[in-house]
Amino acid sequence: MKGTVLVVDDEKNIRETLKNLLEEEGYYVKTADSIESTKKLIQSEYFHTVLLDVWLPDGDGISFLSHLKTYLPDTSVIVITGHGKVEHAVRAIKDGAYDFLEKPFSMERLLLTVERAVQEVLRRRGEKVHQDELIGTSKPMLELKETIAKIAKTNINVLILGESGTGKELVARTIHHLSERKDAPFVDINCASLPDDLIEAELFGYEKGAFTSASARKQGKLELAHGGTLFLDEIGDMSLKAQAKLLRVLETKSFTRLGGTQVVHSEFRLVSASNKELSEEIKKGSFREDLYYRISAFVLYLPPLRERGEDIILLAQHFLDRFSVEYKKPKKCLTDDAKALLMAHQWRGNVRELKNLMERLVILHAGEEIKAEDIRVLLGINPLESYERLFQKDLKSAKREFEKVFIERKLREYGYDLRKVSKAINLDLSNLYRKIRQYGIEMDKGGG
Repeated sequence: MKGTVLVVDDEKNIRETLKNLLEEEGYYVKTADSIESTKKLIQSEYFHTVLLDVWLPDGDGISFLSHLKTYLPDTSVIVITGHGKVEHAVRAIKDGAYDFLEKPFSMERLLLTVERAVQEVLRRRGEKVHQDELIGTSKPMLELKETIAKIAKTNINVLILGESGTGKELVARTIHHLSERKDAPFVDINCASLPDDLIEAELFGYEKGAFTSASARKQGKLELAHGGTLFLDEIGDMSLKAQAKLLRVLETKSFTRLGGTQVVHSEFRLVSASNKELSEEIKKGSFREDLYYRISAFVLYLPPLRERGEDIILLAQHFLDRFSVEYKKPKKCLTDDAKALLMAHQWRGNVRELKNLMERLVILHAGEEIKAEDIRVLLGINPLESYERLFQKDLKSAKREFEKVFIERKLREYGYDLRKVSKAINLDLSNLYRKIRQYGIEMDKGGG
């Protein structure tokens, strides 16, 4: 079990949808349809995270938040609403909510937010938290691990760039774990999930009376990270105003809480991440160039899963083994046709997509062997879908397109080692070189 979650919403279909979704992900889930029924539940049960609707039949969810935090002080509360307004988000976060989601929300975003919220509570309570590993034997991953080992012991600021789902937070945690700060806090904040008004309150904290609902002093993330690591996820979404204030903190290592005058000093190592190309954001005027140079003393690029071909099956089996143990299911293995399908898939959601697929297979698939058809069903793939566009071409063009895709995939699978690819596809090296030039295949992602 990943953790316990309470869903509070007056709409039955939303309660049931979220309950089913979260249970599929491995959470223990209870539901409530009102403030009164929630009060009864929390008197007898503990929840790591509560999904709390704003509009309930017997009251206002945000007003109820303080009562909820009194009974469950270390529980993370995620406020959800179909009537999202910035002022609701500001009030909820300032009253102690972990995050704020507006309906209709992305299910992927919700699952990621719940996972982070639950893990934060588990760490705070000293309960066991599953720590993923950096898994892979492809050339890009071996180089990444080697680089992380070298920079982890230093205090250099690190910027991690990569597509969503490539594991940027995992890399940040690995850097912290391997550093001399590993026994100090690892504090994270997702810059994309908070409205501009809240970034400052979350980063700097505030004094009692700083605003209407500030009933007590709250330490900000900068202060909590003292001696440890501060991880700013999706820093490319931070407003220019917040960027200017962050830059000053990085220069002076000091700040004042909102509504306060006392200077607070905090010494931390900064690790940032973005799925945006920040150099392009600088050209657009949406990211400060001086801040970029502060946060990017060392830049790590995380390759997408499609460029780590030989790691796909390794990761898939790792997740199958892990979830089989977690859900007390028989160990499962992949047939050759299932492996071929996994290798052919584009994985636009990267490792996160693969991980979620393997978890669902463990939960839903009764047999010990997982076949291609089992995967197609969950991915919604028509067996002929991938080839449909080829049927619109003449035979010569279709053959050329397939041959190019085939060689590109094999290059990724073998980490761009041309000798290995030549042997694997039974094509002599000189002919492989010729076809790479003929099809204009890029070789700058690997060796050879």
